[in-house]
Amino acid sequence: MFPSSLKLTPALLQDATTLLGEVLHFSAPADNLLSTFFRDRPKLGRQERTVIAECVYGVLRRFLALKWILPDGNPRLWILLWLGRFQGISQRELEPLILPRDRDTLAALKSRSLESAPLDVQAELPEWVVNKLRAVMPDDAILNLGRALQQPAPLDLRVNTFKSSRESVQSSLKELGIEARPTDHSPTGLRVSSHPDLAKLPSFKSGEIEVQDEGSQLLAILVGARRGEMVADLCAGAGGKTLALGAQMSSSGRLYAFDINERRLAKLSPRLKRSGLSNVTPQLIASENDTRLKRLAGKLDRVLVDAPCSGLGTLRRNPDLKFRQSPQTVASLTKTQASLIRAGAKLLKPGGRLVYATCSLLPDENQAIVAAFMAEHADFKLIPAKEALAAQRIPLDTGNYMELNPARHGTDGFFAAVLEKGN
Repeated sequence: MFPSSLKLTPALLQDATTLLGEVLHFSAPADNLLSTFFRDRPKLGRQERTVIAECVYGVLRRFLALKWILPDGNPRLWILLWLGRFQGISQRELEPLILPRDRDTLAALKSRSLESAPLDVQAELPEWVVNKLRAVMPDDAILNLGRALQQPAPLDLRVNTFKSSRESVQSSLKELGIEARPTDHSPTGLRVSSHPDLAKLPSFKSGEIEVQDEGSQLLAILVGARRGEMVADLCAGAGGKTLALGAQMSSSGRLYAFDINERRLAKLSPRLKRSGLSNVTPQLIASENDTRLKRLAGKLDRVLVDAPCSGLGTLRRNPDLKFRQSPQTVASLTKTQASLIRAGAKLLKPGGRLVYATCSLLPDENQAIVAAFMAEHADFKLIPAKEALAAQRIPLDTGNYMELNPARHGTDGFFAAVLEKGN
């Protein structure tokens, strides 16, 4: 919701208009462009940055509707229309910001109904995404999903159980005036109602908490890592799930954190130091065919393949992603995903567990990848996600796969399949 604590001045509107104009080229991630924009304008205060960011992200979340209502608009008009149409700010309040030539246009469009708009506009999902989703869900479910993805994501924390407990962290946060409730499904999660400066919190500095969506926490739990095992996170990135796995293992055994991106992997280092874990081995690899992986073939107990994907399950956080992906980028990603699931399978010993996962909602990146893999690997069997979660004392049933939907589960969108190698 647009913050009411600071007035949107003409100067701030101009800054938001300039930034939105850059973002709408969709040539780079919006969060990167915001960081650069604010770094170049150090005089902007925290509240002012918040107002600018809310304007930009607000328009991105409702951009298909804004363009449907005002096809020939521009960044400034779309911001004003978003404020009036979707934030309930009156024309009178916006009057100082509206140019005389735009006054009648905005007044006429504020109340235009979206009931006659096509599904893709109402759901705020590109038409090609809607068409792919129709293979796995009806239109009303797509609309509900789209509406959930239009909402900003809550702040979820994962408690590092190697250092503390959820109850202890919840209590310490409450003493600081920060309300946090246990997440609905993850036994290690806390959902915070506000957005505190986490870097200043004692529990963050000490490594007792990390920011991690509840769905991502459940994905790590699905792996079922145990003390003393050999485990690999094949696409570790900045290491959020790696750290969750390390805590599950009570810092015992060996946990490999592999990634092909040196910059992403470097972000794991300070987080690992805070966590207190000593069982994690970060390793930069050239590809899924790297010799470092080949040396581990047939030796690991568990492998997580959190594959690079379209990221459409994270639109609450990254609404611009839906405009930077396409059927062509998805087709390219599916080739990488198919290669990675095969590479992960080669690392397992008999009886080992492979978890293939994405933060995508598309069947091309999820069910289709698993089905193709299973057709090639008769020595693997599918373990129903319900059973794998029940073994971790989590009573959540989403079918054979763990399919987390923001509209039903309040998490980011996730898909995961649990596969076991035969003895």
